[in-house]
Amino acid sequence: MKTVLGIAGTLLVIAVAYYAMLRGWRNRKARQADLAPLPTVPGDDRTEGIEGVYVATTTAGDWMDRIAVHELGVRSNADLAVSPAGLIFHRQGAADVFIPVGHLTGVRTDKGIAGKVTADRSGLLVVTWQHDGRDLDTGFRPRHKADTAALTASITTLIGAEK
Repeated sequence: MKTVLGIAGTLLVIAVAYYAMLRGWRNRKARQADLAPLPTVPGDDRTEGIEGVYVATTTAGDWMDRIAVHELGVRSNADLAVSPAGLIFHRQGAADVFIPVGHLTGVRTDKGIAGKVTADRSGLLVVTWQHDGRDLDTGFRPRHKADTAALTASITTLIGAEK
C-alpha cells in the first residue's frame, strides 16, 4: 500500500509540474502575441546550408528570455544557409526562419542561450537582428566546430555589405 501511495504521489507531482510548465509557456506566448509574423522564406533560394541545431531565439541581451511565438523558441535540427538575401534556418519539425539581410545587426560566438550552454565560449553562434521594433538573438550550434568561424565570417561580411 505504501508503494502504491508513493508512486501515485510521484505521478501527481510530475503531472502538476508538467501542467505548470505548459501554463507558463502559454502565458509567455500570450505576452508576446503582439510580435508581427516573420518574413516569408524566399522560395527561389537554393543556397546550401551548414548542418547544426537551431537552439532558440531570445530577447537580445537576455539569454534566458526565450521567444515563444512563431515557433521561435522551438529547438530543432536545422541547417543555416547564408545567402545574399539573408539567413535561412531550414528547420526539421518546425517552420523555417528567414532573417533578411537588412534586419541583421550583429553576429558573435557565445557560451549559451536559452536551452543550450556549451563548455567553451565559442561553441554557439549567436545572430542579433531586429524584427518588429525588437532586438532579438538567435542561437545556432553547428554540427562541426570548424564551421563556426566560417559562418561568423560570412555573416559579418553579409552585414558589412548591407551597410
